[in-house]
Amino acid sequence: MTRILVTGREGQVGWELLRSCQPLGQVIGVGRDECNLADPASVRATLARHQPDVILNAAAYTAVDKAESDEALATAINGTAVGLMAEHAAATGALLIHYSTDYVFDGSGNAPHRATEPTAPVNAYGRSKLAGELALQASGADWLCFRTSWVYSHRCQNFPRTILRLARERETLRIIDDQIGAPTSARLIADTTALAIHQARLERRDGRFASQLLHLVASGAVSWHGFATELISQYRATFPDDALQVQRIEPIPTTEYPTPARRPLNSRLDCSALEQRFGVRMPDWRHGVALCIRDLRQPSN
Repeated sequence: MTRILVTGREGQVGWELLRSCQPLGQVIGVGRDECNLADPASVRATLARHQPDVILNAAAYTAVDKAESDEALATAINGTAVGLMAEHAAATGALLIHYSTDYVFDGSGNAPHRATEPTAPVNAYGRSKLAGELALQASGADWLCFRTSWVYSHRCQNFPRTILRLARERETLRIIDDQIGAPTSARLIADTTALAIHQARLERRDGRFASQLLHLVASGAVSWHGFATELISQYRATFPDDALQVQRIEPIPTTEYPTPARRPLNSRLDCSALEQRFGVRMPDWRHGVALCIRDLRQPSN
């Protein structure tokens, strides 16, 4: 039976991967207590202990602003540890699937970034994630790397949960409207990954597998302000008994919400290469919001 190791089991994507990959083999989830990506010895020991056929690296350093003052740790987790996993995959013949980010781009222009475009990260987090991509490319392993953006789910700390909490507390919300991207649910990422694993197994069996960097986001694009507006609108329609206090959602520019880390204004990603390779079409971002809202009322896991 195929042994699938998922790092970051407590995170948004890791938790969904534990669900989506169950039909594909024996799924083993590890958290920071067992696999500390900041510690090379811990990473090597985990891989040696479980001897996976497929490694899904859903763990990451994601504190974007904190990374500005802690870039060494961010790079150790997002870069060095990825290289160690790729080294193990190359030595054992395992398939490695890793997740990266739109932050490897500078966010210029208005067109969706293609996976083959030159990278130019504008903050420490983006540089640390780019380090992981480069480690993959230099490894000689069989790998797939999915760049995604604006990831959310019904679990953990994220934009939808924060917006709904604030909507219960305040009558007015001020949300950035000049950063554009595609809100992408962890569920969509995990389900697409499961499909990719299945197809990659066939490709490897037939000797036609090619490692590739691909973009994986929902279709369409919206600002954070538009995302918040849609989220609250759908939530009110779905759960009219939950009285939200918010009456006004005010659009503001990025300049009115300064942060330690610079954010790219254009986070659009072109998924055409992924859609062509795996024969899928990415659903509209609003579909994921509807599923997330439904899940928010389910018992906590």
